[in-house]
Formats: sequence, structure tokens, C-alpha cells
Amino acid sequence: MAANTQVLLDHRPTDKVSPACFRIVETPIPAPGPGEVLVRHTFLSLDPYMRGRLSDAKSYAKPQEVGEVMGGGTVGIVEASNNPRFKAGDAVVGMGGWQRYSLSDGGTLRVVEAKAIPIQAYLGPAGMPGVTAWYGLNKIIAPEKNETVLVSAATGAVGSVAGQLAKLAGARAVGIAGGPEKCAYAVRELGYAACVDHKSLRFPEDLKDALFNGVDGLFENVGGEPFQQALRRLNDFSRIAVCGLIASYEGAPTALPDMRLFLVRRIKMEGFIVSDHMDLWPQAINELIGHIAAKRLIWRETIREGLENAPQALVDLLHGENFGKMLIRVN
Repeated sequence: MAANTQVLLDHRPTDKVSPACFRIVETPIPAPGPGEVLVRHTFLSLDPYMRGRLSDAKSYAKPQEVGEVMGGGTVGIVEASNNPRFKAGDAVVGMGGWQRYSLSDGGTLRVVEAKAIPIQAYLGPAGMPGVTAWYGLNKIIAPEKNETVLVSAATGAVGSVAGQLAKLAGARAVGIAGGPEKCAYAVRELGYAACVDHKSLRFPEDLKDALFNGVDGLFENVGGEPFQQALRRLNDFSRIAVCGLIASYEGAPTALPDMRLFLVRRIKMEGFIVSDHMDLWPQAINELIGHIAAKRLIWRETIREGLENAPQALVDLLHGENFGKMLIRVN
């Protein structure tokens, strides 16, 4: 009988995350009890927020428990069900964690259509990253036609959707990404008007040239030096949606400049966590699926094979080694 491979958090990192922080175990496949559903996962989502959960510091999410299966978004197929809302063969998205099989009471599971779009898209552009981009762009930045929207981590799972939605709204989208290959993809495939390589020695000068009309909306995923340079280009009445600060998760904290900048330029800055806005998810997902079906929205994935490679893949994600959405194909 096949076993249930699970990846547990063995201990919390004292500095940077490494694969040694995790432990892989084999356990029996669980049987669903009354009202429960057994799901066989096909893909696991890896996301930057996971770094924060590895710490026991107070945050918006409960810390990951040591010795327990690492949490994470999953898509898969219902193997067996004692819940009338689900039947064997249903494609579902949920929070099954870093394991081959999971049991659920159905409360966090959602049946999805896996024929029109690939099932793993519900972990990317039609899932949490896509909704994050949709909310930050539409509800915080709310770009007007011909305004300039700057997106950091422009080719990542969130940034790539944010940039395309900005363009669909009639704004001029400018991206920041790491390396010439990612910047070329941002312009050629995603439709950014320009993309600036933050690894370039000319990064400040190149960013200034790309932002010849300044910045009206900043979709911030990175923090660090890209954020500091972007602040210098903000226009009056600009809006900043702070989605993530991945440069600071294992590096120096991102500091604010002299707050006089925010007063003089009347800047609005808002941090947000997309799970605070679950009431808007159905609207956002419907719109995103519509864009995908009409081929107005494209995406790219980095897929690693096997749960045993999830720890290293998370490390690589935190260091920008992914191109687009980082996924684990669960074998």
C-alpha cells in the first residue's frame, strides 16, 4: 500500500532557512471519518509568506508548529469522501500542506473546474497570488488611464498578474525584476512598457529613465533597495500597496525615509493581507478566470518534482531562483 509522504518542520531557523530545518517522514494513508474527505495532492504551492510562519514571532498568521506537517496551498483530486459536498474524482483546492494525502472536513476545500484551465492555475493566477494582485491593484492603487504603475518582483506569481491587470486598466506598467532574462520576459510576454534589472550596477539610473513620468501607483513585493529607489520617483497623490517584503525576510529590515515625503506628496501607503478580504475572492477569481480564458492573462511556472525537494525549493524561492509561480509536483 502506498504511503503518505509528509514534510515536517524539524526546528525553526536561527538565521537563514535551509533544507535541514525540515524532516521527511512516511506515514500510513489516512482513512476519512464521518464528514471527512481524503485528497490526493497533485501540486503544492510555495510562497514567500511561508518564511514568516517559520518564526514564532507574533504576526498576522499563526506560526508553523514544530514537528507538524508544513502548511501550504494544494490542489488535488478527491480519493474518498464521507462529505455530501464532495465526491470521488472532484478536483479541489485547499490548504492540504506539504504531504501527498490530506484529510479535510471540507471547510477549507473548494471544488474547481480543471478542464478549462490547468489545475495548478488555482494556486497561481486563479488563486491566492492572483487575488492578491487583483486586490492590491484594484482596491488600493486603483489606477486611472495613462497613470504609471510600478511593480516590483514583476515576473513573480503576484507581480506578473498585477502588471497585466494594470495594463488592462489602461495604465503604463513598469516592472522591476532580477536579471535580463526576467526583464525581457516582462516586456515581451507580459506587456510591461519597461522593466528594470535591480541587479544592474545602473539600477537607479535605469529606473529613473523608465519612470520619466514618475510613479502614481507602486505595487510593492520586495522592499530593500528597489523600494528605496521607487520612493524617490513617487508623484503627488501616489498610492502604495505593500504586499510583501521578500528582500527583508532573510536580510536587513526595510526602513522608511523621512516621513516628510509622505506629507508633502500626500502619499497613501497600505499594507494588506489578502485573507482579510475573503468576501471579495469569488468576484476576483471569476474576473481572473475570465481574463485567462480570453488569453488576456498569461503566467509562467517553475515546477520542481517531488515533495522531498520542497525544502530546497523554498530556499530557492526566497533567493529569487524561481521564474514565475513556484510549484512542487507531488509524485
